[in-house]
Amino acid sequence: MSLADLTLAHWRALDPAACTRYAEEAARRVDGRLVRLEAVPHRAEVHHRAVIERAGERYALVPGGEVTVGFDVEAWQPLPEQLLSYREESLAGGFGFETEPRDFLARVLTPRRSVTLPAVLMAVEPVRLPEVPSLVPALFAERGLRLPDPDEWEHACGAGAATLFRWGDACPADVSPYGGGKGPHLLPNAFGLRIAYDVYDSAEMTSDPGFVYGGDGGEAACGGYGTLLEWLPLATANRNAGTAEFLGGPEGEDMFEDFNARPVIDLG
Repeated sequence: MSLADLTLAHWRALDPAACTRYAEEAARRVDGRLVRLEAVPHRAEVHHRAVIERAGERYALVPGGEVTVGFDVEAWQPLPEQLLSYREESLAGGFGFETEPRDFLARVLTPRRSVTLPAVLMAVEPVRLPEVPSLVPALFAERGLRLPDPDEWEHACGAGAATLFRWGDACPADVSPYGGGKGPHLLPNAFGLRIAYDVYDSAEMTSDPGFVYGGDGGEAACGGYGTLLEWLPLATANRNAGTAEFLGGPEGEDMFEDFNARPVIDLG
C-alpha cells in the first residue's frame, strides 16, 4: 500500500510498530521527522496520533480512504436541553429561525455522504490569514502546501465520528464555546489537531470559498442566538456559509486577522 492510499480503517487496525513505520515514512517523504506517536483513548477505542515536524512546523498524519463525512440530520436525536435552548432562546429571540431545529440544521450542515480521500499531513495548528485572504493558495503553493477541500476538512475534524461535534452530540453545559477554561472542544481531536475550538477564533477557510468551517467569528454568541446555536459553528459539518460570504466580501478583507487557514501536505 502506498502512503497516500493509507486508509483510516487500516491505520486504526495497525499495531504501534506498524504505525511507527508508516509515520516515519511520511516524515521521510516530506524531509521532516517524527516527533510523537501516541496511543490515546477515544470513546471505546484507542487511536494513534502521529505528529511530524517539517521546517519548524508540526503536522498530523490524517489517513484517508473511503470515509463518511457530513451529518445525518434525520437521524439526529436532540438532547432535551438542546430542544429547550432552541425553543426558549433561539425562537423566542425573534431571529427568524426555522420552527424546528432539524430544519435549521439541515440548512447549515452538509449532508451525510461517502467520499474517497488521500492520506495527507495536515497542520496541527491553523495559521492566520494574510492581509489579502485570496492570496492564500498561491502563498501556500510556494511552500509546497495547499488548502484542504471541504471534504478533507470535515474528515480531518471529525476523524470518522458521526456525531454533531467531533467529541459527541452534547454542548458542554458549564463552559462557553470561546475563550479559555475547559471542555472537549479545547482538546486535540483524534488525529491530534487543534481544530474547531473557539467560535470567535477558529474559523478556517478551505479551497472552496463558499465553505468556512470551525467557527463563525462569534456571530451567534455575540448575537445571543441561544446555547445550541452558539455551539453549532463548531459542529464538524457546519460550513458557515454566512461567514464565508462575509470573508469573501469587501468587509472581510478588514477582518483577515480573525480567520485561519490550515496547511496540507500531499503524500502522493
